[in-house]
Formats: sequence, C-alpha cells, structure tokens
Amino acid sequence: MKKQLIVATSLISLALSASHVQAAEPLELQKVMKELGRNMQVITDGISREDWELVVKTAPMIAEHPQPPLTEKMRIMSFMGTDMPKFKALDGETHEAAHDLLHAAQEKDGKKVIAAFQKVQSSCLSCHQAFRGKFVEHFYGTVSK
Repeated sequence: MKKQLIVATSLISLALSASHVQAAEPLELQKVMKELGRNMQVITDGISREDWELVVKTAPMIAEHPQPPLTEKMRIMSFMGTDMPKFKALDGETHEAAHDLLHAAQEKDGKKVIAAFQKVQSSCLSCHQAFRGKFVEHFYGTVSK
C-alpha cells in the first residue's frame, strides 16, 4: 500500500511538473509577435529615411504574417472563448492597415505612409492592451508589464 502511494505521488508530481514545463514553452504566436516587432522597427527606419522601397518590402511581412500551427490556434481559440471575434477583428484591422501602408509606400506618399503606419500601430496597441496580459498570464503563468 505504501509503495502504491509513493508511485501515485510520483506520477502526480511528474504530471504537474510536465504541465508546468508545457505552459512555459513559448507559443509559436510569441515568435510571430517578435518578428512583427522587428518588422515594425524596420518600417520605422524606412519611414525616417524615406526609404519607400524598404517599406514596400516589409509591409507585406506584417500584412501576411505567419499563423501559428493549427493545434496552437485551437488552444488559443479555446482560451479566447467569446473574445475570439474581437481578437480576429483586431488582427484583420492590422492586416488591412499594413496593406494600406504598402500601397502608400508604393505611391511614395510620405503623409499617407505615416497615416497608414499609425493605423497599424493603433491596431497592434489595441490588441495588446486587450489581450497581451491575459495571454501571458494564461500561457506562461506570469503577469505582463
């Protein structure tokens, strides 16, 4: 009986530590977000130097950013629940604004580029303010700053 209790306790401990490790593994979404951040910095640099070709080259990387794998999407959708339509809408706004940014850069219209980039930044910020803290806490067990 004592041996069974030790085995059961060991299995529970192993399961809990395994779930903790899984929760701490970065989501593919986190990698996508980091790459989007790098692309936003490249665009900022391009705008500051009026390098419209750089903006044209980089804007599609935001507009058509990679998606997480299906299994991860399912985890995210399950977590988001009734907030999923809002999450998707904000992502759609970002895609649309990045396409507008691309077209403005193709026209070499600095004012339009800046206005479109402001829309990209605003849609990103709206999504981050609504969801980043919840994501970080749920998937990583820490509170976002």
